[in-house]
Amino acid sequence: MTSLLALRQPLRRFVLISMFASLTIPDCAPGAEPNLDTRVEHGYATNNGVRIHYANLGKGPLILMIHGFPDYWFTWRYQMDALATDHHVVAIDQRGYNLSDKPKGVENYDMRLLVEDAAAVIRHLGREKTIIVGHDWGGAVAWVLAMQKPDLVEKLIILNLPHPCGLRRELAHNPKQQENSAYARRFQQEGAHQKLTAEELAVWVKDPDARAKYVEAFRRSDFEAMLNYYKRNYPKEPYTEDTSPVVKVKCPVLMIHGLEDWALLPGALNGTWDWVEQDLTLVTIPGAGHFVQQDAAERVTRTMKMWLAR
Repeated sequence: MTSLLALRQPLRRFVLISMFASLTIPDCAPGAEPNLDTRVEHGYATNNGVRIHYANLGKGPLILMIHGFPDYWFTWRYQMDALATDHHVVAIDQRGYNLSDKPKGVENYDMRLLVEDAAAVIRHLGREKTIIVGHDWGGAVAWVLAMQKPDLVEKLIILNLPHPCGLRRELAHNPKQQENSAYARRFQQEGAHQKLTAEELAVWVKDPDARAKYVEAFRRSDFEAMLNYYKRNYPKEPYTEDTSPVVKVKCPVLMIHGLEDWALLPGALNGTWDWVEQDLTLVTIPGAGHFVQQDAAERVTRTMKMWLAR
């Protein structure tokens, strides 16, 4: 029982704080289609035998959207609906989630493979460049994709995921970030996935109809795979700052950060301008939590459209 509570309490705190912190902000954008899943077309791309599911809508320049934890492609429903008026918007299920393949073994969730999954979708769609949008773990994939495969990335939009250098710095030197990352250390423990349920993972979704869809998607997912992202890629104690030479992001970057994010504190945003070569636009949203794309859907969507139209 002690080990059960040790894992569940931080998870509940992680999702519940994100939920309650956003109650003052509308959960949907006017004109957005909550039932977007009835209108999108579905497809699959393959990366070295692993099938990656995606949902897509609209025509025009490609926007590839990558979700985080605990989530799936449907998290982008409000942004997809609005951006599809003049873009081809594609939202993937990352490996381990929903309709994508779920290979066994922590080594199959290495960041290098997650980046290749996104690149495989871009190649599958026949595009040479794309706009990448990422949240949480999807934001981590997006940062690394932009650094390692700059020729593929035209513009980069990051939601509530500081640059990896910023997060490592805060973990190394900020006691509050260390304290608030306790949930990640628990996720890294052997057998941690056995304490999770689909209903708990979906508790942060406020709309009952959307929450039901999330529960279905999580029941199709692999909880061990979800936590393998943390076991393979999240920094481990003792935390140290990364002092290796930085490969700067070469494209313009838009960062949107809900300031009530309990898991990823805003101090990690400081210095981001040192790790990008072109212009950086940073938008912080008071009152919005970790899932800013839903907490402040209208504001996030409007910001994206204005920035992309510059």
